[in-house]
Amino acid sequence: MAELQRVRVWADALIALHLDSTWHFAFDNARTRAGLTNFSKRQISVSRHLAVLWSDDDVHQTLLHEVAHAMAGPGAGHGPVWQRISREIGYAGGRTHHGEIASETAKWLGVCPQGHEHFRFRKPSRIASCVRCAPGRRGFDPRYVISWRARR
Repeated sequence: MAELQRVRVWADALIALHLDSTWHFAFDNARTRAGLTNFSKRQISVSRHLAVLWSDDDVHQTLLHEVAHAMAGPGAGHGPVWQRISREIGYAGGRTHHGEIASETAKWLGVCPQGHEHFRFRKPSRIASCVRCAPGRRGFDPRYVISWRARR
């Protein structure tokens, strides 16, 4: 589990090393997204909720991922320019994280007929089915409808 003050020190150091002084760091309140590069604010942010759940290395990799976005520019996405830059600065991950989400803060819990749990941070607006129960199938499967309930 990473300490938030240490994450801020790492972020500030990476920004100073790879970006100009117009860029800055902030924590955000995301619950499923690990990090974000905001080009209009010239800001790199990391989820404070996930930072305290994840290992130091996972958080450091998230910071490298976002710094690579800032270096590559707003049109680069996860394309070849971003991939080259991310490798050069030491990023070893992929396009997205597969780590734990802050599910304990999710207000909605869903369960499919097979018992798989699903979490939502906003009230589900439509009927959904479990993708784990029907691997390889795309779209809605009425056999695996998720039942939702509010957690608080």
